[in-house]
Amino acid sequence: MKIAKFSVLLLILYIFPVAFSQLRVGFYSQSCPNAEIIVQNLVRERFGLDPSITAALTRMHFHDCFVQGCDASLLIDPTTTQPSPEKNAGPNGSVRGYELIDEIKTALEAQCPSKVSCADIVTLATRDSVFLGGGPSYVVPTGRRDGFVSNSEDAEGILPGPGLPVPDMLTFFGNKGMDVFDAVALLGAHTVGIGSCGNFVDRLTNFQGTGQPDPTMDPGLAGRLRNTCSAGGSQFAALDQSTPFAPFSFDNLFYTQIRERKGVLLLDHLLATHPSTSGVVFQYAANNELFKRQFAIAMVKMGSVDVLTGFAGEIRRNCRAFN
Repeated sequence: MKIAKFSVLLLILYIFPVAFSQLRVGFYSQSCPNAEIIVQNLVRERFGLDPSITAALTRMHFHDCFVQGCDASLLIDPTTTQPSPEKNAGPNGSVRGYELIDEIKTALEAQCPSKVSCADIVTLATRDSVFLGGGPSYVVPTGRRDGFVSNSEDAEGILPGPGLPVPDMLTFFGNKGMDVFDAVALLGAHTVGIGSCGNFVDRLTNFQGTGQPDPTMDPGLAGRLRNTCSAGGSQFAALDQSTPFAPFSFDNLFYTQIRERKGVLLLDHLLATHPSTSGVVFQYAANNELFKRQFAIAMVKMGSVDVLTGFAGEIRRNCRAFN
């Protein structure tokens, strides 16, 4: 609780007055007073059945916010007139949790029709799932509205891949107003993440066309991942292998792991070795409270990226379709 209270205090005093004048904490206090409670209860119910929902919603929030801003454009389903929305883009193939957003939206529409945006639902649900997974408790300002545009080409051209060089990664975040502390903290969400073998199998067998495993990866880890990704085995692996009996535990052990050459993704390994980020990785590995506090700050920043407010956009009645 001490970490959570400090995070909330820091967010309100240092970030909210400057960066979020278009959003505000408690936006639905009059128009839909139970909105955040409804979201919280349904996320808690889902988490009890599937703790991996923390990783799913965090990924959804990230992929939505960095393409066209946090406007729920990722949620749009394909139609005959819009055959290729963001959801169809290759990088979004692993995004899941849409049915939980639908469930929350249905409950909110029943109590407060056309009041709570899908963009705010994603933001609030992600916040609640992070806390349930052991992450920080933090407040988020609301008042986002839903966008009118959703194209797979935008996502294909913007979302970064797992082998992105560190300087390019920092530029990617910097273009959205985030610094190195934010970037490394947000990538720390990999502590509850899973990755498709296709995103790292080259490191196990044929790194950069050498015909050999990546020499910078811990040999023991490489061997375990080869078994995981072999024919007949699982096609996914936990990105944080330091807690095998609690794979969805939100903590800073991910940073310790990547400092020991046990990063599954190439980008995660590079975070620990590149001079621009290695110092931050060391700080987060040494201080779980610092990591969680900075993660909360970065999540609130990310949730404000290119938002629609006021009379811009709309409040969708169905998160999967424009009104």
